[in-house]
Amino acid sequence: MVKLDLKTTEELTSWLPSKKEQYVAERVKAGENPDVAAKMSDLQFAELFPNGSPAEGQFVMNVIADEEVVGTLWMGRPFSGDADTWFIFDIEIAKDARGRGFGRSAMEAAETWTRERGGTRVALNVFGPNLTARSLYDSLGYEVLATSMFKDI
Repeated sequence: MVKLDLKTTEELTSWLPSKKEQYVAERVKAGENPDVAAKMSDLQFAELFPNGSPAEGQFVMNVIADEEVVGTLWMGRPFSGDADTWFIFDIEIAKDARGRGFGRSAMEAAETWTRERGGTRVALNVFGPNLTARSLYDSLGYEVLATSMFKDI
């Protein structure tokens, strides 16, 4: 069992630059052109974190187990504007805390968090190469909404 607590301004200041770099790297690993990945990251993070602070409807939280931060969960309103949906923009469990059920518990906490705010759907995107995450989401009953594919030639 885990609990969720909002990150402090100081925690966000140190988290945001590395998250942006990770996001670009994940997009590139998934097959996107590095320049396009960087440009899309800049645009999205500028919208979601204007002046380095979360925009309205964005919540970056520590995942806490036994009074220790074991990860981060970022929930927000989806770009689609669907009022019943909360979107998981990011979930990451610290490397030394993986394999102990904290990812599953954090996902269940995200569902509870969503219900407490009147939401009826949790949505997320997962990059194709992230087989561990995809397996977790499948085991929790998440369904594929769309699949994007490419082939380098």
